[in-house]
Parts: sequence; C-alpha cells; structure tokens
Amino acid sequence: MTDDDRVFKALADATRRHLLDRLFVRDGRTLTELESELEMTRFGVMKHLRVLEDAGLVVTRRSGREKLHFLNPVPIRLIHDRWIDKYTERQVTALADLKNQLEASA
Repeated sequence: MTDDDRVFKALADATRRHLLDRLFVRDGRTLTELESELEMTRFGVMKHLRVLEDAGLVVTRRSGREKLHFLNPVPIRLIHDRWIDKYTERQVTALADLKNQLEASA
C-alpha cells in the first residue's frame, strides 16, 4: 500500500475526519480527551488513531504518563498538490484567459 493509499483510506472514514478536526481545533490531545467527544469505546478510538498514525496524519509524543496526539497536515497537503491542484489548474487558467479576452475587447 502506498502512502497516498494510506492517507485516502484514513480520510475515507467520518470518525477519523472528526478526530482530525478535533486536533485541528486544539493539538496535543490525549486519548481520553478525544474519546470523550465520541460515542465509541476507548479501543475503537485507539484503532482509528492507529490508522491515522499509519497514514502519517497524526503524530504522538509522550509527556510523562500521557501520550499526546498532534495533527500532521503535510500528507493532506501532498494529496492536495498531487491529486487536486492538477485538476483545477486548467479551469483557473481558462477563467483567467476569459477575463483577459473580455477586458481586451471592452
């Protein structure tokens, strides 16, 4: 499985996207904090976090007895650059060309 595949797999699940949103709002949350916002078992949240970690979307750091989870936006940016940006470039170029043509004929 490629890195892109892992990121797409991780982003395909609504619960994992919710976890990423929570980390975007405030980074450095514990499992207990993340679990308290979801109606699922601690084990279920851990499984989702493991998928996010495997995709590189979440990184962890120990702070004493706690394990803190942090959002890593780099894989999402790489997906954007690789898969989204290239498809929108033509449309933006076409709109810019149309604007220039309309301004030139006015």
